[in-house]
Amino acid sequence: MAAKIQIENPKSLRQKLARWFRQHGRDLPWRRTHDPYAIMVSEFMLQQTQVVTVRDYYARWLERFPDFNALAAASEADVLHVWQGLGYYARARNLHRAAKQVADLHSGQLPNDLVAISALPGVGRYTAGAVATFAFDQATPIIDANIARVIARLLDLQEPIDTKRGSEILWLTAEELLPAKSGRVHNSALMELGALLCTPRAPQCPICPIREHCRTKSPESLPRKKPRPKTIALAENCAWIVNDGNLLLEQQTGSRWRGLWKLPVIGESHPRNKLLLAFDYPFTNHRVTLSVYASRVPMESRPNQQWVPLTSIDSIALAAPHRRAIKRLAASHK
Repeated sequence: MAAKIQIENPKSLRQKLARWFRQHGRDLPWRRTHDPYAIMVSEFMLQQTQVVTVRDYYARWLERFPDFNALAAASEADVLHVWQGLGYYARARNLHRAAKQVADLHSGQLPNDLVAISALPGVGRYTAGAVATFAFDQATPIIDANIARVIARLLDLQEPIDTKRGSEILWLTAEELLPAKSGRVHNSALMELGALLCTPRAPQCPICPIREHCRTKSPESLPRKKPRPKTIALAENCAWIVNDGNLLLEQQTGSRWRGLWKLPVIGESHPRNKLLLAFDYPFTNHRVTLSVYASRVPMESRPNQQWVPLTSIDSIALAAPHRRAIKRLAASHK
């Protein structure tokens, strides 16, 4: 267990932080509700995705799937289609599975219980705490990237935060900073401070409401993390096959893009014709070069392949890089 690092006068820190948040906190859609379902949707969407991107998706999602029961009753294809463009599709599948579990075990109503929330698919320690605090106002610690950065700088923490010891220090400190009850404003304020003032680059220390509690002299150097793995280059070669206005697509079965559609993959032994398009896209620690080649219509399609009218592409749940390629090539095909 990591040693507990004390914060001087946490009550004063909480009061200053809360006053600042009430004056400067952003008006975000998920802050206008305490509905557990809407809060959970926002937390799944905000994982590894910026607020500005999530706003529109959040509104469309709630319009299409307004509660746990509506989402539980939807097909995976519908779920992936509404989610497409947000990436990291495992989040959509886990949210779908969580909705089914809430519908089956809790009659569509998420219980006010941290253990029950934690038992849902795709709900880790942070998401469980976030739903408990933002939906039910529980005083429970949460650590996201913004809060981790704020706490690391408050402590002048030199331990990498992505190590076991560094993570333990963050969670222990977050718990120490909590009020006895009503954690919603406190956790929202910590998170907002990291988003608006205690930013990764050029933190605005002179106007920080809790600068008197901060120990670091070089905030830009914190938080520390373990060295990143080297970027691995990958090649993804695919076929552009159009017949009478229909595009041949194939559905993915692997864990990465399961259920999504993409252009058919060209194997190493497959003859490649004219290169129509090529661009790079990132995936975890990989840099993938997607190359699309003009190809002939096959004698017969495989079981996981389907002809889709180019005019109906928007109704198909596509892997994001392939949607980008298809849009560009379809425009030139007209």
